[in-house]
Amino acid sequence: MKNKIAMGAQIILGLIFFVFGLNGFLNFIPAPATQPEGVIKFFEGVMSTSYFMPVLKGTETICGALLLLGFASPAALVILAPITLQIALFHGFLTPGFQNFIMPLAMIILHVLAASAYWHLYAPLFKRNPRV
Repeated sequence: MKNKIAMGAQIILGLIFFVFGLNGFLNFIPAPATQPEGVIKFFEGVMSTSYFMPVLKGTETICGALLLLGFASPAALVILAPITLQIALFHGFLTPGFQNFIMPLAMIILHVLAASAYWHLYAPLFKRNPRV
């Protein structure tokens, strides 16, 4: 049962990142008409660079596709972990209201569930190694 839950979480998370990553290039989901001032300032800063958004959205699209295909999923989850955290922090600090935090919270839960299937690969990263 655990593997089915982890696989389902991986597919849903892959879909989220693949669709929203592609949206960064194709703009098929319109941005809300009104945004809080902090969001506007944040995106003005990010968009003032010419590289950040293409790299971010490219990473989301490629890693989302990897999760959907089940290819290099442990690596894709590691690469997407700071992006998931940043999405949660962005909505936690810059968008008011709990309703705006539901999707990032769901993404964190999905990320943890998907990564749980690969814990045997991640466990050595958290072991304390004595210095040689």
